[in-house]
Amino acid sequence: MEGFGRYTYELTKRIVLNHPEHTFYFFFDRKFDPQFVFAENVIPIVVDPPARHPVLWYIWFELRLGKVLKKYAIDVFWSTDGFINLRTEVPQIATIHDINFHVYPKDLPTSVSYYYNRFFPKFARKADKIITVSNFSKSELIKYYELEPTKIEVIYNSADEIFKPISEQEIKNTRSLISGNKPYFLFVGSLHPRKNLQRLLNAYSIFAKENNAIDLVIVGSPLWKKHRIKIPEDCQNRIHFTGYVDQEQLAKITGSAYALTYLTYYEGFGIPLVEAMKCGVPIVAAYASCLPEITGEAALLCDPFNEKEAANQLKFLLDNKVYQEFSEKSISKATSYSWDKAAIQTWEVIAGLYNQKKS
Repeated sequence: MEGFGRYTYELTKRIVLNHPEHTFYFFFDRKFDPQFVFAENVIPIVVDPPARHPVLWYIWFELRLGKVLKKYAIDVFWSTDGFINLRTEVPQIATIHDINFHVYPKDLPTSVSYYYNRFFPKFARKADKIITVSNFSKSELIKYYELEPTKIEVIYNSADEIFKPISEQEIKNTRSLISGNKPYFLFVGSLHPRKNLQRLLNAYSIFAKENNAIDLVIVGSPLWKKHRIKIPEDCQNRIHFTGYVDQEQLAKITGSAYALTYLTYYEGFGIPLVEAMKCGVPIVAAYASCLPEITGEAALLCDPFNEKEAANQLKFLLDNKVYQEFSEKSISKATSYSWDKAAIQTWEVIAGLYNQKKS
């Protein structure tokens, strides 16, 4: 699970366990893993068809979802990725993480971009409440969709408690498996155009010309097949792609990194940032979208479109005093984020809407 999946897992699990007095219906679009049925008060329902294409999204949310909401007499429907039903009278909450598709429509396949930009403004207006994950995203929703600020609640994401500082021996073991015993800069995320991976690779190439001690590790899988990146020839053997890894592996890889590099030019939150902070790993991030808000003083920031500036920030971290300073700032800033707190705040939105509609 990445991004939206992690968000859904962490919050629904806590909400279900915190509220055994309520019954929760989980709607899946295909056969589900039993690990997602967290307790006896969860009723899992498979709703056909499997929805992994814009046409199927329309069928699932507009034609199928409304019927099952009525069939099971749902009191409040919460969508964790922003998609809702435009016809039902059931109160709905949409978590809209960001609207990157509006600002950078060409970063997505044409059919996906068309669907998002046609329907998400309607979803945002139809939803009774919207949850988003940063003040930056709230400001974007207000700016582009002309929504009332009171309709939108900002609830920050967090990271699993498995992310924490690890021992020197664990770092050594992980680096031996991942990078041939070398320290490494780390990127974590789907290989999506807005993650700006090509410029990160180019910035690393500039850095690598003067430093052969630190490699680069990329953790994540391509989100869209059409997206291609070009690996700089002069440092191909120093860039390592792991593909998708599970949470336990990711915690070790993150905790063993020299620093996290996160040059994404449009982001709603950026969970890998908090994962790195909880591990005490310094961060080089883009001065763009929500990243200054989420990292505060815990990151070295740079222009995401300026590869030389990014390379210089990587070099800056080679100074031991600077490195230690930003490691400590990461640990300090990480205390701002908690899935437990986010779950309580999310439940307050759900219960508040329910009570409002019943009164």
